[in-house]
Amino acid sequence: MLLLNPKKDARDHLDDFSREILQKTISFFESKGLDKLKEDDRERIWYADFIEFAKQESLFASFLTPEQYGSENARWDTYRNAQLNEILGFYGLNYWYVWQVTILGLGPIWMSDNEAVKTETAQLLKDGGIFAFGLSEKEHGADIYTTDMVLTPDGNGNYRASGSKYYIGNGNKAALVSVFGRMKENDKYVFFTVRPEHKNYECVQNVVNSQNYVAEIKLSDYPVTEADILSRGQNAWDAGLNTVNVGKYNLGWASIGMCTHALYEAVNHASKRVLFKHTVTEFTHIKQFFVDAYTRLTAMKLFALRASDYFRSASLQDRRYLLYNPMVKMKVTSQGEEVINLLWDIIAAKGFEKDMFFESAARDIRALPKLEGTVHVNMALIIKFMANYFFKPGEYPEIATVSEPKNDDFLFAQGPTRGLGKIKFHDYKTTYNSLALPNIAIFKKQIRLLKLLLVAAKPNKEQIKDFDFLLNLGELFTLVVYGQLIIENAKLLNIDTDLIDQIFDFMIRDFSKFAMQLYSKTSSTKLQQKICKQMLRKPVTDTERFKRILENHVYALIDAYEMNR
Repeated sequence: MLLLNPKKDARDHLDDFSREILQKTISFFESKGLDKLKEDDRERIWYADFIEFAKQESLFASFLTPEQYGSENARWDTYRNAQLNEILGFYGLNYWYVWQVTILGLGPIWMSDNEAVKTETAQLLKDGGIFAFGLSEKEHGADIYTTDMVLTPDGNGNYRASGSKYYIGNGNKAALVSVFGRMKENDKYVFFTVRPEHKNYECVQNVVNSQNYVAEIKLSDYPVTEADILSRGQNAWDAGLNTVNVGKYNLGWASIGMCTHALYEAVNHASKRVLFKHTVTEFTHIKQFFVDAYTRLTAMKLFALRASDYFRSASLQDRRYLLYNPMVKMKVTSQGEEVINLLWDIIAAKGFEKDMFFESAARDIRALPKLEGTVHVNMALIIKFMANYFFKPGEYPEIATVSEPKNDDFLFAQGPTRGLGKIKFHDYKTTYNSLALPNIAIFKKQIRLLKLLLVAAKPNKEQIKDFDFLLNLGELFTLVVYGQLIIENAKLLNIDTDLIDQIFDFMIRDFSKFAMQLYSKTSSTKLQQKICKQMLRKPVTDTERFKRILENHVYALIDAYEMNR
């Protein structure tokens, strides 16, 4: 089964150590129970018990220490990390968040040439330390060009750091905080580490009302030595963006985990709820909601898993992950919102009840599209790849599933962040032509019309400046990439063709929706409108396929999982 079931998944695809520690993580949450999980969430209790568990089991130390700095089972393995991402998301975004922010805080350290800090960091992880990433600022947000964190020479060969950072997860308890700023003497960017226990470090407040601690921190003449500096200039800039490249990938998995747990709750509730002498699962519109939610969730996981293969296979000559990773962040998390909305329409008022996992998921699922750059910021990035993707394919060897236990060295040697417009991709047409299914055939016609629009009715100068126009165009492009990787992974994992054809049922409808939105823009030209109208297509109706998906996939989940109380 593709979807996670903590009580049944044997995780045979992992090595013995990884399988055991993930099972221990599941057991920690199941022993804690849903009632206590929800109580801690409502009362905003700092998750010291989980951090202590992670320390005792060397969870973070094993999963987040590159093998050359850690113990026998330590490695940074994106495939393995994805499994933990999903499990933590399954039990609640709060627990995933402390892990995610630690990953971000570690990025600039492992990417640096400061061996002393790396060695210390490995020990701090063994000691159960968590980490923080000081990039964003209250006034500038993600606009890191204009950072107000400044290092001033003290006249003795060292520096004094002054300034504030905002939205700094773990800023209250981090062993080290990786801070981004600039040198006053030459305005060059710099990454350096600070320690929250220092008297010149002030944790001003928790800026959110949740179990997490998302800090505003302030440095006032904080002493910084050469030993604290991680990187300077272009290297510091690249470390910041490349760290976000790593972190973006995790966001989609948190969404997948939350949606999976919410799906179990929804299908269990609906199957036992009787209205007008019928169970809720018998109503026609509920069947459609469930099939759409299930297929969207399955697509999310297929895409995210396949993106991992390209990330783990990447090199300076193959940077295709720079398209796929932002899509895991942007597309997968946005689809997570869609899944929760569909399930909420099924369980209705039940979704507000305080003892349901769903209540937390419905609240927290909204956060993920807005972290590590908004959907709009990531769409602006993705659009840069559109011309080469459609019109200038490159030649690459075929990449299989990359699940072997190995350290992903390239993650910390991604190199310069420039040259995105030069990145090429393998020919998407080969993938789409490799699977003959009715709805894929319709989707291919929609793709051809999108390419026609880009050639015969491409955006004019005014439309290129209109980001709202480009966002809708980008949504259409994103669906093409999304479908490509879904097909690739479906073939690798031998996914039921019924399920793939049903996935493209909603893909066609989504493509039509965005085409209509582009058609409706005030600036769209007559020719653009004509082509957009031709993109409006209806999926192939196959009632027997729909029934098979409903019974063999969706309703097969009834009573398959319920969290211990």
